[in-house]
Amino acid sequence: MHSALLLLLTFFSYRSGGDRLFHGSLLDQDLVLDLDMDLLAVLRRVDPRFLSVTIDASLASEERFMLLLRSQRIRTLATALSPAFLRFGGTKQDFMVFSPQRSQQLDPDEPCSSVRLPWWLEQRLKQDWAQQQLVLAKEEQQNQYNPVHFTELTVDLLHSVSSCCSLDLIFGLNALLRTADNSWNSSNARSLLRYCDSKQYEMSWELGNEPNSFEKKAGIRVDGNQLGVDFTRLRKMMSEFKLYRDAGLFGPDVGQPRDRRADLLESFLHSGAKAINACTWHHYYVNGRDTSLQDFLDPEVLDTLALKTNEVLERVQQESPGKPVWLGETSSAYGGGARGLSDTFVSGFMWLDKLGLGARLGLDVVMRQVLVGAGSYHMIDDDLDPLPDYWLSLLYKRLVGPEVLKLQLVSDSGRSKRVRLYLHCANRKSYPGGAVVLIWMNLSRKPVRISLPTGVSSSTVDAFVLQSNQPGEEGLQSRSVQLNGELLKMVDDKTLPELNGTQLPPAEHLKLLPYSLGFFVMMDAQAPACS
Repeated sequence: MHSALLLLLTFFSYRSGGDRLFHGSLLDQDLVLDLDMDLLAVLRRVDPRFLSVTIDASLASEERFMLLLRSQRIRTLATALSPAFLRFGGTKQDFMVFSPQRSQQLDPDEPCSSVRLPWWLEQRLKQDWAQQQLVLAKEEQQNQYNPVHFTELTVDLLHSVSSCCSLDLIFGLNALLRTADNSWNSSNARSLLRYCDSKQYEMSWELGNEPNSFEKKAGIRVDGNQLGVDFTRLRKMMSEFKLYRDAGLFGPDVGQPRDRRADLLESFLHSGAKAINACTWHHYYVNGRDTSLQDFLDPEVLDTLALKTNEVLERVQQESPGKPVWLGETSSAYGGGARGLSDTFVSGFMWLDKLGLGARLGLDVVMRQVLVGAGSYHMIDDDLDPLPDYWLSLLYKRLVGPEVLKLQLVSDSGRSKRVRLYLHCANRKSYPGGAVVLIWMNLSRKPVRISLPTGVSSSTVDAFVLQSNQPGEEGLQSRSVQLNGELLKMVDDKTLPELNGTQLPPAEHLKLLPYSLGFFVMMDAQAPACS
């Protein structure tokens, strides 16, 4: 009873004289923001798999590491993020060659319930993977990438984890296999498609990763027009297989627009737009090698996403009207992330803002780099424990529906830039029709109050407040997170904790604690747009 009362006093004030619950100067100093919500119409809808994840192709740098995908822990965590796409790709995909060895195949009739990775093998692989990441980091620093030969085992493991976890697999093909006239050599991809077809593996495809950097990575320059021709060739080859005739093909996975990257995207769309189901591009806010804690909390850094997104959307609309646009790979910092930032609590501000802003601007899918793989922007650490961004993603999946609603601030001030707010219909698998969810974050060291509009303020609220397990700015770089004061951690390899909200009575104001983020579900909002 005592802890419930404390939460009550922390998060809200009652409509009837509630402000009297807050004594002293703290309340007078609180920033108060008035919200206006349009609950009558849906602004736009995103794909139900909007929040999707990646497995970096670096995991296949030695094929034995792919066996980690048989880990019960990884499969439990991956399943909880369904529905989602699971993209297998990244820098290493353009150095991978399919080299079939029939002895390497998995049992195709193996049931999901029997998939196991012996504990001793899992421990050995985790230890060796930590060392392998140092090798991969050296490759990237020297810009010299070793070729990777993968067998049926890699494909079998990817299909196994995607199908058993109810995820939709997207496999990234090597685009740096070129002929003498610099067109794409499709023979290796054909061999791979033929194998996947023989196994009846349903999946989608990509071709190449960040073609704007091919010259830097491999000394090969491919212009956008040629890349579009390559994609058209891949689409034609897919049509030769009944299973892949209508399968998804996504690309070109270009880096965020800048100089040649923008030209490459435009010329690609001229020749290849008809071949793809969605146009994909990549976005990172900062360079992982020289960023800072302040960057991760800077509203101006967060706002750069809107500039780049609008530029891509405008170009795609001009060249291929109506074509869906996806973030095919994205995280906080490029170059493998920023250690001590991308893998800690503070990263959640960039991640949640990207989800909220991306949905509002017009992106249909956002693929988080990375669920498992090299770098420090992972959602699961090297010991296979979920990091703060995983828990944030899991809550988003459970609470947020695909319908985006219009939200604006009625009253504003300079400090409000550090408060980010987005509004969706609530996920109908978790809440009845008519419920809405306010996605919020407070990037400042001071509390903020938000004033709810009439109608919404009469609704019971389910509060989900995420904070570091350590107080103050020091806690921003913690690798642990609390939900409503309770530390989040797995119960065991098969069991996630209960993610329960704290139910609050109707209130005119909701309080956003310093350096916190989360979700307020207005269960009785009766929004016509969400009914």
